[in-house]
Amino acid sequence: MPEISEILMFVAMIAVAGAVAGLLAGVFGIGGGAILVPVFYQVFGLLDVSPEVIMHLAVGSSTAIIVPTSIRSFMAHKARGAVDMALLKRWSVAVPIGALLATVVAAYASSEMLRGIFAVTALILAARMLFLTNRFHLGNDLPGEPGRSITGVVIGLISGLMGIGGGVLNNTFMTLYRRPIHQAVATSSGVGVLISIPALIGYVWAGWGRADLPVFSTGYVNWIAVALVIPIAMLVTPYGATLAHKMSKRQLEVGFGLFLIFVSARFFYSLAT
Repeated sequence: MPEISEILMFVAMIAVAGAVAGLLAGVFGIGGGAILVPVFYQVFGLLDVSPEVIMHLAVGSSTAIIVPTSIRSFMAHKARGAVDMALLKRWSVAVPIGALLATVVAAYASSEMLRGIFAVTALILAARMLFLTNRFHLGNDLPGEPGRSITGVVIGLISGLMGIGGGVLNNTFMTLYRRPIHQAVATSSGVGVLISIPALIGYVWAGWGRADLPVFSTGYVNWIAVALVIPIAMLVTPYGATLAHKMSKRQLEVGFGLFLIFVSARFFYSLAT
């Protein structure tokens, strides 16, 4: 059992992560899970949580936090008129289906598999944002059906497995079809809402009744971690949205790409050690 001083130190780290996650939710239209998942992974490891459930618990707890932060971010961006509401309406079924499928997969996946999915996806998306943003496009407008709905399911599935709000994938999808990065960021906040609510329910179901979970956990969601992060993240998210609309297209892309490289490296390192 760790010392009280160690617990307090990591509680402080979670609080800082909550502030960063909230800022990122506003700036990039994401739920902040790409920051929270690795932090939760470290904290739960320190507290001697079973290795078999650490990554699942990190992803599930992150998903619970994405619910309010993505709603907060969506409302801030919607007020600015930057959200593609037509796309969100088209995805109102497809994206939640993908998110629920993710929790079914996670119920049977190993911790190493979840970390590998996280690391590889983040690295691919970083390369796209940094090196191919102005050189490679799939078309001049978003695809029609059934391609659009299939894409929604895939975004929900991968994001649900990573414990993120879908911004990293939706930003890439929309910019591949020449949509402005600011519109992509704003719309991603709404995608986060469509992913996080069904995924939260799914992760509670997937871990229901496991005996190796820490106290105050419901399935793969630890409510202590959630309670520490949500108030801080909710407070700073609107400031991130304001900052996003003051940055240029290339500044957003480079910042987003570098952020993803950092996250990917962190998880590759965890797999190698």
